[in-house]
Amino acid sequence: MPKKKNDDKPQTIENDEIQPVEKEKANEKLDNLKEVGSPTIPDYNSDIFTITIIGQIEGHTILPPQTKTTRYEHLLPQLVSIEENPNIKGVLVILNTVGGDVEAGLAIAEMINSLSKPTVSLVIGGGHSIGVPLAVSTDYSFISPTATMTIHPIRMNGLIIGVPQTFEYFSKMQDRILNFIERNSSINKERLREMMLQTDELLNDMGTILIGKQAVEEGLINEVGGLSQAINKLKEMINQRQN
Repeated sequence: MPKKKNDDKPQTIENDEIQPVEKEKANEKLDNLKEVGSPTIPDYNSDIFTITIIGQIEGHTILPPQTKTTRYEHLLPQLVSIEENPNIKGVLVILNTVGGDVEAGLAIAEMINSLSKPTVSLVIGGGHSIGVPLAVSTDYSFISPTATMTIHPIRMNGLIIGVPQTFEYFSKMQDRILNFIERNSSINKERLREMMLQTDELLNDMGTILIGKQAVEEGLINEVGGLSQAINKLKEMINQRQN
């Protein structure tokens, strides 16, 4: 009499193999929910690299832990890797910054500006202070309709020595920023300086706030748009570079 085949044994082994996989997926969904508020994270496979400059730009001085910061020592190695990586064809820079360390911000702007690959920036919330050079450092720039850009003179915290050399230093640093913005946008230095020294727009301060379309009209930003427009423009620039 033939022996009866045991069909349950392979099925039991298969279930034992599947169970840890399902458990691992469940844990991954739970971790995603804790970290980003969603059980799933979209797969990202693209030749476009995205850089986010969010909060305050942290330079040589460490800011308090409750302050949202972008550290320039984190961005500079990324930019070198982008330049060296042949799989990356273009760079999208997303900005929502209140400004921060002037020299650190200008260093990042110079690095982005010197990339050989097509670059596009998108100001989504604010591109204030040193965020202005960062916004114009790319080959093409966008600003969302409700985003703002604040243009004002540079400031310094801490001990300041009240001698003529200090004011000369301030003037030279201001010229560095003005020259960079003028070189990478359509605005001229005289108009830019005029907006910086305006006294009737900001409370207890001097400067000018530009909202969306106003930044385009002044020649700082190329176009009003959002994420889809920025990505489409970058893809168009990549295709032109490859052809």
